[in-house]
Amino acid sequence: MEDNKVIKRSEKYMNPYLAGVFLGLVLLSAYFISGRGLGASGAIKSTTVSLVKTIAPAHAEKAPYYKEYLETHPGNPLNSWLVYQILGVIVGGFLSGALAGRLKFKVEHSPNITSKKRLILALAGGILFGLGAQFGRGCTSGSALCGMAVLSLGGIMSMMAIFGTGFGLAYFFRKFWVNI
Repeated sequence: MEDNKVIKRSEKYMNPYLAGVFLGLVLLSAYFISGRGLGASGAIKSTTVSLVKTIAPAHAEKAPYYKEYLETHPGNPLNSWLVYQILGVIVGGFLSGALAGRLKFKVEHSPNITSKKRLILALAGGILFGLGAQFGRGCTSGSALCGMAVLSLGGIMSMMAIFGTGFGLAYFFRKFWVNI
């Protein structure tokens, strides 16, 4: 039997309840400072619109998706506070990993699958989640977390759908992660 190194879950990870409190405080601060909640998909949209505007300006001016965004958001699409928020998330995650000694460039996966398959599944999941964020008019941060913070029925339903789907599909995809 192969001797696999077991990762200790308590090793240099923040208490999830404390992290939840901090996330709530960040959300409260966002509402207090900007009058808006958090959201990652808005930054992706701003970046996409900026990229299309740079590469194909004629298309950006004619296509309804880009045209509507450019009309309602004058100026540089990258000068959105959501873009800065996502940059902060990336830098913060990098610093957190570096300070805790977890900054490693490796792919964690079950012995049942390869690194390549794990990356393909992660990419496919990310693409599907991104499409869902566009169809649902917001990501989990904007739709579910911020929606629940203001006691929105839509936010509560979004959170139930997100976690319900996750729990439902976890049974079928667990073989890719855990050794069963």
